[in-house]
Amino acid sequence: MAGLIKREDIDEVRQRTDIKEVVDGYVTLKGAGLGSFKGLCPFHDERSPSFTVRPQVGRYHCFGCGEDGDAISFVQKMDHSSFHEAVEKLAARIGYELRYEDGGTGPSREEVGKRQRLLDAHKIADEFFRAQLLTPGAAEGRNFLDGRGFDRAAAEHFGVGYAPQGWDALLKHLRGRGFTDAELKLTGMFSEGNRGIYDRFRGRLIWPIRDIAGDTIGFGARKLFEDDQGPKYLNTPETTLYKKSQVLYGIDIAKRNIAKERQLVVVEGYTDVMACHLAGVTTAVATCGTAFGTEHIKVARRLLSDDGSGGEVIFTFDGDAAGQKAALRAFEEDQRFTAQTYVAVEPSGADPCDLRQLKGDAAVRELISTRKPLFEFAIRATLRRHNLDTVEGRVAALREAAPVVAQIRDSATRPGYTRNLAGWLGMPIEEVSGYVGAAAKRAASGGGTASPAGPSPAGAPASSGPVFQRPDPRDPIAGMERQALEVVLQEPGVLGGGAWERFEASHFITPAYAAVHTAVRAAGLAHSDDPVAWVEQVRQEVPEPLRPLVSELAVTPLPASTAEAMQRYCRDILARLFELQITRIKADKMGQLQRLDAGANPEEFQRLNRELMQLEMERRALRSDG
Repeated sequence: MAGLIKREDIDEVRQRTDIKEVVDGYVTLKGAGLGSFKGLCPFHDERSPSFTVRPQVGRYHCFGCGEDGDAISFVQKMDHSSFHEAVEKLAARIGYELRYEDGGTGPSREEVGKRQRLLDAHKIADEFFRAQLLTPGAAEGRNFLDGRGFDRAAAEHFGVGYAPQGWDALLKHLRGRGFTDAELKLTGMFSEGNRGIYDRFRGRLIWPIRDIAGDTIGFGARKLFEDDQGPKYLNTPETTLYKKSQVLYGIDIAKRNIAKERQLVVVEGYTDVMACHLAGVTTAVATCGTAFGTEHIKVARRLLSDDGSGGEVIFTFDGDAAGQKAALRAFEEDQRFTAQTYVAVEPSGADPCDLRQLKGDAAVRELISTRKPLFEFAIRATLRRHNLDTVEGRVAALREAAPVVAQIRDSATRPGYTRNLAGWLGMPIEEVSGYVGAAAKRAASGGGTASPAGPSPAGAPASSGPVFQRPDPRDPIAGMERQALEVVLQEPGVLGGGAWERFEASHFITPAYAAVHTAVRAAGLAHSDDPVAWVEQVRQEVPEPLRPLVSELAVTPLPASTAEAMQRYCRDILARLFELQITRIKADKMGQLQRLDAGANPEEFQRLNRELMQLEMERRALRSDG
């Protein structure tokens, strides 16, 4: 039984882990100043990047939704794993052996290596299938590819293979490579009967399904022979590696161009992906036996543009009723997207593979370039269900289409489609606007959607304890205090040479920042030589609602592009803070001096004047040093 991981080992894993390398596996990051990186937040939809990673302090923070944490919490949230599992995963990543309390143990060597064994089995099976495509028995598979315009080079590029007829060709091959039946049962490549396990894929053309990192995690198999009683397409069942709601076929070869061109094309099958790529549409992917859903969106949006435009997602569907139904499902999911969404439907109903065969590569590119906005497609599909030649039909169409328009999240786009709907119906714009507005109100009264602003990055107040308001960014004093805390949390080394005493004696007036200042003083400088431990210590000292704020301050990029410029900036900010403190003290003493009767108390009068003079000398010295 697994015991509690020792606290010192957790700290060691946290400090040794490069958080940027971890986040890079999920989010496209770009430099954002010295020691900072930015990308689109994986925890909420956004058009411009506000997710910031600061490797030096081992933390991330999203300035849009307020999510923050370290490498451990990031893995927890992205993999939906427990704290225990996340620590063990990161420890395995860096090769660190964990120790457990009360004689407990972590995962056995077999458990740690189980995923890798599954990946190894899939890699070997992938190579086996590809080799089989060149054998005499695979002639029918090669004919299938040739008949659809795919030559040997295309098959090699996409890793297409062939599963031999028979019951145990792959089984024997993997057994010969040292895999046990118990391991092979977990791969999804085998079925089980009364006599044991046997090949799941037999006499079929095979496409390897890979994750975004390029590891083969499953297979898709196309029927070739009439005596095959199985379905036309047969995929790997759900396994620990293969989750169809998260898998996009072709994502491994399309990911670079998706990020580069800020475009994702979603087609319906493996051959459609091949046709698109060979025709020059190298951003095409396909779902694997399921509709394009929420988990696919999470994968896609991390690869799309981070320049504020959000990129575009283009769905291709057959022109039949099933294709229209799929498009309307995509429209519903569009409300989770920040990208602009389009639909491309060939008038004849041909899919990209058929279109390439009939009209060539240029026709596939033209299909994608002549896409229509998904909003328009969804509205027009709704209207086609009604007879618009009658008053009753137009009213019924308006009642059904108005909620569709009301769903459009972009408030700038919605009025335009309201006008378009009025034109398509031939009805007054005022009447159509009224219906759309009423539909929007009904949706809102039924619960509506959460505010896009999300929770305050400063954190929501706890059920008990102090309540902190988000500091006003327009307040110059609050701004000064914030900058000083950013410097101290990120570059505590500037607190040497008497600066710590000055900082410790400073008086912060913004409540939230005053609490962080108090936490910094309580943490002391004992851990300041270790940025990760330093920030974590400060986080533990502040009230719970302010911990996200500490993370935010710790990852906010400082405006310096070189180490020398960073030191100069930090010294200047602290000098301004200390000068502000001197100005406040001077103001207090000037008030005392004005209220004092110099004749009645000449010694006090002289003392205050000397102190004011000393404070002015200190202020000038700070400016001179700056």
